[in-house]
Amino acid sequence: MKNCNQPIAVEGYPFIALFAFVTLVFALLGWALLTLVLLALTLFCVYFFRNPERVVPQGDNLVIAPADGKIIYVGDAYEERYFKEQMTKISIFMNVFNVHVNRVPCSGKVVEMFYNKGEFLNASLDKASAQNEQAGILLETESGQKVLFVQIAGLVARRIVTYPVIGDLLKRGQRYGLIRFGSRVDIYLPRHCDVQVTLGEKTVAGETVLGILP
Repeated sequence: MKNCNQPIAVEGYPFIALFAFVTLVFALLGWALLTLVLLALTLFCVYFFRNPERVVPQGDNLVIAPADGKIIYVGDAYEERYFKEQMTKISIFMNVFNVHVNRVPCSGKVVEMFYNKGEFLNASLDKASAQNEQAGILLETESGQKVLFVQIAGLVARRIVTYPVIGDLLKRGQRYGLIRFGSRVDIYLPRHCDVQVTLGEKTVAGETVLGILP
């Protein structure tokens, strides 16, 4: 899987370079106000695509947050693609100010993946889980537990990036992709998972413990 440990996510380089170039052009033309506006946009792009290091918690069977953001759903939900049964679902909403690099919630092997084109509804809406553009990974742990985590594009987001391929062995806390400009991540866990978070709680990708697998 690609190297993604740079302090700025490589997917942001084209945006940063474009805004920086246009900023320079307007600066050379002496258009001060537009230069300041474009400089602010350039700095925002750098901020948006930041890719900080995280301290991944250690412990057996921990499931950690795949995304920075706010928990907007915790509870039972029917997962129809793979499990076809009630699961414990946790949804994390990312606004444009959150880090958008996503991290693997638990160690295991990628056994299935999917991508669906869809709409670009507000990612905080429940129906976004079914109707929006999304990409999912089904992971099987060493103990045989299966966990599904799904990147979902939002109202502004128009590009989901996912690095792994089927067969990859992933480690908890490893960077595995990102979503550009506002989005959410849903994670489906076994119903008997010991959930450690509550509705409205803020999460830090790679650090916040969502639950403990049995």
